[in-house]
Amino acid sequence: MSSIIQTASSEIIKPYEADITVPNWMLSSMERVMQFYVDKNLRLDTQSADMMPAPVEGKKYMLYAHIPFCHTLCSFCTFHRFIFKEDKARAYFVSLRKEMDMVKALGYDFESMYIGGGTTTVLEDELARTIEHAKTLFPSIKEVSCESDPQHLDSPGFKQLEGLVDRMSIGVQSFNDDILAMTDRIEKFGSGQQTFDKIMAAKELFPIINVDLIFGFRGQTDEVIQYDLDMAAKLDPRQITTYPLMITHQTRKSVKGKLAAPQGDMARQYRQILNSLNGQYNQLSAWAFGKTNNEGFDEYVIDYDEYLGVGSGSFSFLDDTLYVNNFSLRKYQENIAAGRMGVEQQKNYSKKDVMQYRFLLGMFSGRLSRKYFRETFGVNLDTALFKEMTSMKVIGAIKNDPTDPDNLIVTDNGKMMGLLMMKEFYSGMDNVRAQLRKPLKPCDM
Repeated sequence: MSSIIQTASSEIIKPYEADITVPNWMLSSMERVMQFYVDKNLRLDTQSADMMPAPVEGKKYMLYAHIPFCHTLCSFCTFHRFIFKEDKARAYFVSLRKEMDMVKALGYDFESMYIGGGTTTVLEDELARTIEHAKTLFPSIKEVSCESDPQHLDSPGFKQLEGLVDRMSIGVQSFNDDILAMTDRIEKFGSGQQTFDKIMAAKELFPIINVDLIFGFRGQTDEVIQYDLDMAAKLDPRQITTYPLMITHQTRKSVKGKLAAPQGDMARQYRQILNSLNGQYNQLSAWAFGKTNNEGFDEYVIDYDEYLGVGSGSFSFLDDTLYVNNFSLRKYQENIAAGRMGVEQQKNYSKKDVMQYRFLLGMFSGRLSRKYFRETFGVNLDTALFKEMTSMKVIGAIKNDPTDPDNLIVTDNGKMMGLLMMKEFYSGMDNVRAQLRKPLKPCDM
């Protein structure tokens, strides 16, 4: 894929060559800095809460819905999920729609909806009914994004989602059978070729198909990564996402020694990904690539400063406050049955904390803008976040846009840093989920 291309007009297009010069010691230092801030800001020093705030006029919001069920639980996944039982799942979908009714009563409308899990497609009929209900309640929803695993792509009920889901993200992780066997996925979801065939058949159902890949597995050589990228390219999806393997506190012992590649491999593997995909796709974020620049993708927090989550274990960020829904399935159901929302905790953040968070997202998305910080926070980015801006400039992660003084260009070094920072942020969020799940008893599941 990275060979020289000659067009019909004999113009030679050179392959993309990622300019990542950040040394490994600097990546390790940034990782430690991020771990400090993540531990500081994602501590569970929360206050109790039982209601979401009303919407603020003029703000844009996104609706997130969480489906916490899977037929099997992957060893490296730390999202909030339970083993699927049909009676519990059907009752849960009913509660989810009731919670949406409560959100509507508060006065919310949404431009976008994202459905995550777990495995969102465990009951396609209930999922379709829930999306239809959301679109009726919130007529401003223009796009619906959803996740699935390869197991459900050829199920009889999957076609019920056609016309309801605009973007289907499929967790492939790898097309290599050795990697699939190592991660216990080949028995669950089939071989890489079987997954390839299922995705090819499902492409016609949705305007956007996204193929999720993971790099950073032990034994995932350059040849294996290139095979994954080549197979993804043959599918010609609208989007490809290349996540780094996330190592969290609760998976460190089981994953780091058995599944994770050495930390020093990350920059080399990421350089290979950039070289292979740039030119075929536009880069939407540090790890997401799309055919066009204006389509939504998994990291919905980039496009929406504020979002509201429904369902057990979902998070919301509204008015500089993080809200957490109950992680106990039993208590969540009891709350909804009693006419209460699923939220149980809240944590307020300072203006500086929120600015640092948006700086992280700006680095990750390649959309770092002085104008955004001026209009949103009323500050000069260069002085309000002096340490962050200076450090990124020194290592060549950002530079001024010569055509627009308000815009900052995120370089390949910056993309590498953005990927690393976001990986640590998500690992921190996974640690929070683990802490919230730890007290759960069998009766809560």
